Amino acid sequence: MTDFVMDTAAEGRLEDYFDSIGKVLNNKRRRASFAIYAMGILGDGERKSAEPIAALACGDPALANAHHQRLLEFLSESKWSNHDVRRLAARYAVREMMAREPISAWIVDDTGFLKQGTHSVGVQRQYTGSAGKITNCQVGVSLSIATKTEHLPIDFELYLPKFWAEDPLRRKQARIPEEVGFDTKPELALKMLRWAVEDDLPKGVVLADSAYGDSSEFRDGVRALQLDYAVGVHGPTKVWRMDTLKRRRGEAIRLRDLALELGRARFRRITWREGTKQILWSRFAFLRVVPAHDDGWDPAVREDVWLVIEWPDGEREPTKYFFATLPPSCRRNVLVRLIKERYRTERLYEDLKGELGLDHFEGRSFPGWHHHVSVVLSCYAFVVAERVRRFPPRPDGRWKTTRSRSRPERHFHDSFITARIAIARLLATWLPRCPLCHRVNPDARSPDDPRRYHPRQDGREPIQ
Repeated sequence: MTDFVMDTAAEGRLEDYFDSIGKVLNNKRRRASFAIYAMGILGDGERKSAEPIAALACGDPALANAHHQRLLEFLSESKWSNHDVRRLAARYAVREMMAREPISAWIVDDTGFLKQGTHSVGVQRQYTGSAGKITNCQVGVSLSIATKTEHLPIDFELYLPKFWAEDPLRRKQARIPEEVGFDTKPELALKMLRWAVEDDLPKGVVLADSAYGDSSEFRDGVRALQLDYAVGVHGPTKVWRMDTLKRRRGEAIRLRDLALELGRARFRRITWREGTKQILWSRFAFLRVVPAHDDGWDPAVREDVWLVIEWPDGEREPTKYFFATLPPSCRRNVLVRLIKERYRTERLYEDLKGELGLDHFEGRSFPGWHHHVSVVLSCYAFVVAERVRRFPPRPDGRWKTTRSRSRPERHFHDSFITARIAIARLLATWLPRCPLCHRVNPDARSPDDPRRYHPRQDGREPIQ
């Protein structure tokens, strides 16, 4: 196993990447602030919010407060397009991902950001899977693109509860734009899917859990974008069964009742991959059905879909149900493996939060939250692109952990964390002070070096 080392070519790619985003920002102050903030996000600081990032990037502690205010202005006051920056980052990483593997899925999900108090935009007591309970938090809806071995987050939208969206005073204090109203999570997801289609990103099957799949409007919206889906649904959902001539037969029946009517004998064992500790498998049944809705649509014109039912060993009844619009000829094991791709999103959230500080934003404004997320997504895209260039796809199966110079603890040599640490070591050489001991770095680039991205030590305009 080889260590992950950032060479001169990688350093040049990082500079070019910052330059390309700088052109989108179209302002030398914003360009410098973005680079400083991105360096902090990619670096080894424990807290990745504006104040500690400014302190690490500043060579003179006396000027740290001024640079902190500059970063706050960049995040909360500066007007630059989140969509343009995220699109550039997505295309940059997707190009490298597709050179190795085709895009297989677009994954919709949401995650919580635990908060104290009531003033951060969008915060309220609500359920989040991050905590596994109802708690005080913000919730962000995400869209990521996946190949067989890689996940790339390309978009995030903050969910605004009704009492935030409809309260003029709260809207003013959080600087929520006039065009932003109340949208349900499925509606936010459809917006991001629409933008991704308009940006001509390579398409994949849309995966989502039952919070989205239970919405017929969401499923119909996905199909209107000419995308297939494989989404979770709940047991009370009703469907019509199909006969051999693909005609609807009988009355609509709940999924749970249909599954119990089939009986255990109709469920077959399918393995979708070999995990790090054990083989992952369960028992599944497959049927072609027509979803039933009281929404005014003529059932005769609704398309039939796959119904996938999971009934694990040891359970008294089936536990999961999925609708999928893949063709009838789709192989059953391929369908199961695709559905199970969604669960890798939890690993993505762990990397975003644990390594890049996705949940470290301490501001309260709507623009600030989205600007912070845009920088994090841009950093994630660069790390993924470097890792794809450096390593071939890791095969499915149980891999032994290793040790390396970057990470003396046991780890996977091609993990996201290892790649981020290697980039952080490179960035540390660009700083005027060591990010750990704060000693002056004699090898830091001169303030006149156009490749230097931290602020000038005289407190004047950052270098373009």
